[in-house]
Amino acid sequence: VRSITIEANLEDGLSLGDAIAHLNQIVDDKLPDTVVVDYKGESRDFFAAGGALLFVFLLGVAVVFLVLSAQFESFVHPLIIMLTVPVVIGGGLFGLWLTGSSLNIYSQIGLVMLVGLAAKNGILIVEFANQLRDQGVEFADALREASTTRFRPILMTGITTAAGTFPLILGSGAGAETRAVIGIVVLAGVLTSVALTLFVVPVAYNIMARNTGSPGDVRRRLFRERTSSQPAE
Repeated sequence: VRSITIEANLEDGLSLGDAIAHLNQIVDDKLPDTVVVDYKGESRDFFAAGGALLFVFLLGVAVVFLVLSAQFESFVHPLIIMLTVPVVIGGGLFGLWLTGSSLNIYSQIGLVMLVGLAAKNGILIVEFANQLRDQGVEFADALREASTTRFRPILMTGITTAAGTFPLILGSGAGAETRAVIGIVVLAGVLTSVALTLFVVPVAYNIMARNTGSPGDVRRRLFRERTSSQPAE
């Protein structure tokens, strides 16, 4: 089988992903369909790492959803919280685009981190709304009070998390470029989460959780049934 090996160095400012995409486009345009292209070295590692991180990302989303389902004793409430994940992922990608950074292994690690950071803000609102409903507060009032009361904690944790990314972004020395990409993704995602979670979660909770019970409903119903079944003295 005839073969040819091409080796090249990247031009300054050109990412490995863009270079591979350009080569694949040349193969599609210039070479016949019978040609088989294989990769070695860093190019093969790029594809392997990208596929592994995609699996880790999906696994992280699934694990967070299952843990929240066990905590809230419901599949609806965790789904409401997980709706914030696309919001922060979009914010992280926007940060990459705004700074001209590429979607590489390190930026993908930052996107995985955003899954947990996104769920945190949603948990604060949904959990407090459920607690108020357990106390007998009407649905709309519980949602309104939860959103208002949890605004300050969400804002404070968002600011502290965003401040923690500045050493990564502004740092220098060996590996500064890789750390900066992670910091940019986390910073943009956290700021987006703080700005939009306060709108996405209450709206989603109002639409999806109106006809659901809070975790304490089962306990109260069992208590009423037990007390009603006891004979009067």
